[in-house]
Amino acid sequence: MSDSLNETQATALKLLVVLSKAYKAISEQAVKDVKQYGLSPSEFMILEVLYAKGKVPLQQIGSKILVTSGSITYNIDKLEKKGLLKRIPSSEDRRVIYAEITHEGNELFKYIFPEHAVNISHLMNGLSLKEQEAAIELLKKLGKGVNTD
Repeated sequence: MSDSLNETQATALKLLVVLSKAYKAISEQAVKDVKQYGLSPSEFMILEVLYAKGKVPLQQIGSKILVTSGSITYNIDKLEKKGLLKRIPSSEDRRVIYAEITHEGNELFKYIFPEHAVNISHLMNGLSLKEQEAAIELLKKLGKGVNTD
């Protein structure tokens, strides 16, 4: 193994560090924003899915927000106890249970989501709109280019 890195390796490592630091800084602020409403980030994301999509099978929620199934169940339980969603058994398939946002959950999300969007917009204002669009495309390209061997 060589003691020194070539330019490609050094740049790739620097990109990883810069990307990680940017994600950490933005993520910490986004989590703080969500927590002020008494929700964990996972709970917020689940409500966001249900607010946008309506009734969703529990099994599909995890893939929509990239959270493990055990964590989904835990967060669904917490949201149900808070009265923000309810479980609905499928009439066609007894194995399928849907989650649906309640009236209370809908009203809460209608109230908090616009402010959350403003706060996230402020977090991203270090880049112009065009730069944000370019970053989205570049990060998509980076993610798709990862070899998952």
